Amino acid sequence: MSPRAGNAGPHTLAFVESPVQLLNVLEWAHTCAPGAELTLVVLSPVDPMTRGQLRRMAELARKEGHEIRWEEARGGATAPFRTVGGLTTALRHADRVVMGDPFSRYVQLLLTITRAHDLVVVDDGTATMEFVTQLAHGERLVRWHRKGSRPGPRDLLFAPVSRSARHRLTPTPDRQVSVFSSMPIEDTPDGVTVTANDFAWTRSRFGPPRITKGADMVGTSLVETGVVDADRYVGAVRGLARTHGAARYFAHRRESAEKLHRLAVETGLEIVRPDLPLELIARRGPIGRTVLSFPSTVVHTLPLALAGTEVRVAVCDIDPAWLTQHASPRARGFLSGVTGSARDVHRLSAVAGAG
Repeated sequence: MSPRAGNAGPHTLAFVESPVQLLNVLEWAHTCAPGAELTLVVLSPVDPMTRGQLRRMAELARKEGHEIRWEEARGGATAPFRTVGGLTTALRHADRVVMGDPFSRYVQLLLTITRAHDLVVVDDGTATMEFVTQLAHGERLVRWHRKGSRPGPRDLLFAPVSRSARHRLTPTPDRQVSVFSSMPIEDTPDGVTVTANDFAWTRSRFGPPRITKGADMVGTSLVETGVVDADRYVGAVRGLARTHGAARYFAHRRESAEKLHRLAVETGLEIVRPDLPLELIARRGPIGRTVLSFPSTVVHTLPLALAGTEVRVAVCDIDPAWLTQHASPRARGFLSGVTGSARDVHRLSAVAGAG
């Protein structure tokens, strides 16, 4: 029986926009605030796969005793005004605010309203590494795959809100800022507390998994974000599957249906659309003895979630030739850093013949 959250400690308001963020809020609550009074606000996206995973994660959160508040935050032109207006009172009364994506314009806007003296950032994947670095250097908050590109009209219009959010995420004598992360954090901002996420909640609730003899592959949305060329990506997946005998391809929630269909046809892989974050899917099993991935969050999180099992995580480098002409100047170095800083993974060179 899972322990239920009680009413001990300060009231906490958590904002999540993805299944992984919600998972990491549960991990944070388990490790850093057991028994805390936690209200989880889901700022729901429109993507059906993401919404489905968020619904499943919300069920798990309810079983842990947390309150769920589902907001149709993107349901039409007036949705942001309704959402922000409806959350204003809760924000002003919260003692602590937990957020999964400090780059989110929604979250940045909500940060301008809150009076909380305790702000917590939980992992939103590898972007957490970039957030911490930008905060330490006093830079504007911008996602890694857009860094180096010229700000658009909407960026300029939103700039005052972004600056205010960065200011609020800077610790002061009256405001505590902390980061809960499974990522390697090297450049810690002054006054920011960093706590390691070792996926203790996931390991306590699920598994150990049944391990199969073959290999599984983890998909990435690098094509969809304009970083990697689609033809090169498909060629790399085909080469990895052939070399390592992979049978299944766990799709990223942002991968397009067209690309996944092409992968199924050209590689013979079984395409799996997970209904939960991969850390939970892998921990529940069955999972291949080898898990193949490109540089992404899972090369950091899966070894932690699968600690104590015989599963090996192998990461394939991104060949610079695979990058599109639209890729940010920051992309190559960031992806290399994601791979190089990963612990307990086997590093593969870029796949030959990925053209």
